[in-house]
Order: sequence, then structure tokens, then C-alpha cells
Amino acid sequence: MWVLFARAPPPDAPYWPGRRWLAAVDAVAWPGAIWSALSHVPGQGGLVLALAMALLVVSAARRLFTALLVNHRYHFTTWRWGRWVLWMTALGTLLKLGLPG
Repeated sequence: MWVLFARAPPPDAPYWPGRRWLAAVDAVAWPGAIWSALSHVPGQGGLVLALAMALLVVSAARRLFTALLVNHRYHFTTWRWGRWVLWMTALGTLLKLGLPG
């Protein structure tokens, strides 16, 4: 037997001046960074690389639409992933400082 639980949608993000344009930059920057990384793949990427880049374009367009027109539902990717990167960088720096040699 399956039991399904419907979760409540996340609350609307608070609005502040400049949020819409900063969200637009965030929405395009992450797919653009992945595009840049994939464009440096050595050798033939073939169909997989072409499909991945096409999906990045569709993702960027969808994210840009959400960032500009449905801004109260857009959540920043930089905040979501940036804090983990910051924690890992801080941990690596502390380990480097704590180890002898």
C-alpha cells in the first residue's frame, strides 16, 4: 500500500530592491559556468555533450523566466551551493594550517 504525503510549498521569498536583477544574473551564471566547463572537455563529446549543452540552454531560459517574472518563487543557487563551497574551503584551510610540514 502506498501512502502519499503532500508537502506544503516553500514560502515566497522576501522581496528587496535589486533582487530581480541579481536573480537574473544568478539564473544565467550557473548554466553558463557549466557550459564553459563542458566546452573544455577534450576529445569528441559526441551526442552526450550536445544534449547536455542543449539542456543547459533550456535550463537557463527556464531559470531566467522564473527569476524575472515569478521572482517570489526563485531561490538563489549561489546561496544554496556557495555556502557548501565556503564551508569546504574553510575546512581545507584549517586542515592545511593544522597539519605540520
